[in-house]
Amino acid sequence: MAEIANETRADGGTRYRRVLLKVSGEALMGGRDYGLDPDTVNRVAEEVKAVHDLGVEICLVIGGGNIFRGLSAAADGMERATADYMGMLATVINSLAMQNALETIGVPTRVQSAIPMATVSEPYIRRRAVRHMEKGRVVIFAAGTGNPFFTTDTAAALRASEMNCDALLKGTKVDGVYDADPTADSTARRFDSLTYKEVLSRDLRVMDHAAITLARENHIPILVFSIAEPGRFAEVLLGQGAFTVVQDG
Repeated sequence: MAEIANETRADGGTRYRRVLLKVSGEALMGGRDYGLDPDTVNRVAEEVKAVHDLGVEICLVIGGGNIFRGLSAAADGMERATADYMGMLATVINSLAMQNALETIGVPTRVQSAIPMATVSEPYIRRRAVRHMEKGRVVIFAAGTGNPFFTTDTAAALRASEMNCDALLKGTKVDGVYDADPTADSTARRFDSLTYKEVLSRDLRVMDHAAITLARENHIPILVFSIAEPGRFAEVLLGQGAFTVVQDG
């Protein structure tokens, strides 16, 4: 288990009052090659509900790589800004799917988009988002930062900073940060903890450099865990199970 100052309170709850969960679009594919797997979306929604039931205020940023990845399209010859805007729209689709799954199981949810689209979501307004969470609603931030050339990792670190979150959690397909790809290298070693500086100097693929720098400047720990493992989101917030924490040394 990672070493982190995340001691549970005497009542068994987590010390984190407000967190941001970043989920990649690929994590919502399940066993599919692309798109959304309804069972996976519903399971992730149950993970969020379990943490919501602990009394933690939650916001989410969801990637769009399961539908469209701007950088890959740009590499194939598409103009980068256009490709990135298309990727942002993909995140709106994923956000609406997650909102539907959460509200189906009784979790009040709001989607706020950095690209205004009043028919399907609220515009991103920081104070309104904070108020939603204070009222017990889950807020999903869609369309990244609203600007091309920035990833949803950077959007997650930015929103976590703006929301004054106590931690940024990144749900991936593996249970932490490794020194090599664990799906390709059986000898890959998982780190229990890292500093922001170590992540940057070793070029570890936790989040992009802009996201790591934002988290470091705002003293927001990054917890990397497997969203594919049922119950792990809540366990990590309780200081249990396998995960990697990135924080100040």
